[in-house]
Amino acid sequence: MARTFRTQRLAPLVVVLIVVVAGIWWYAERTVDAEPGPAGDAGNQLAELKIAPRTSMTGYSRTKFPHWVSQGHNCNTRELVLKRDGKDVKAGNDCNPKSGTWFSVYDAETWTKPGDVDIDHMVPLGQAWTSGARDWPQDKREQFANDLTRPQLFAVTDNLNQQKSDKAPDEWKPPLVSFWCTYATDWITVKHYYGLTITTGEKSALADMLRRCPG
Repeated sequence: MARTFRTQRLAPLVVVLIVVVAGIWWYAERTVDAEPGPAGDAGNQLAELKIAPRTSMTGYSRTKFPHWVSQGHNCNTRELVLKRDGKDVKAGNDCNPKSGTWFSVYDAETWTKPGDVDIDHMVPLGQAWTSGARDWPQDKREQFANDLTRPQLFAVTDNLNQQKSDKAPDEWKPPLVSFWCTYATDWITVKHYYGLTITTGEKSALADMLRRCPG
């Protein structure tokens, strides 16, 4: 009788325990699967990007992305980025910077000669070509190559720009790990705005980089 009584008393506790464990499991599953995690809007945008294999580079040419076009006042896009990203920049009447200081966000190096920095496309032209831009009209490719509104153009150490080439984040990342969060959010912002696709490996690399974001 006493044993039956104890069983009756324990039964509700067991039910409560099962409910609590199930609730914890459900919450944990939602937390693991949730987008975006700590990276805010970038995580939501990453989840919205279409996953597709990269197409080939067949037919690609940088001339299909007219870049460094005139921006008025004798300045082209490259010169404006050098003036924007530099400090104490001095330029001639042709707008071409002659001196200044440039801090490269990819490696935290500082340069004092314009020739030591390149203007990097956050999402490279060739990368864009293989993820949707091959089907764009020429004027949209020109907009993409000269976009001063989105986080698409940066003055960085020249040899790092060359190392990066047309690689996606699953193939190349900046050596400065503390910049990875910003790099991922900027990459996602550009691809999301232009409706470019990503690969499974690219998405995984971006998600990993977003985990380094504060918060």
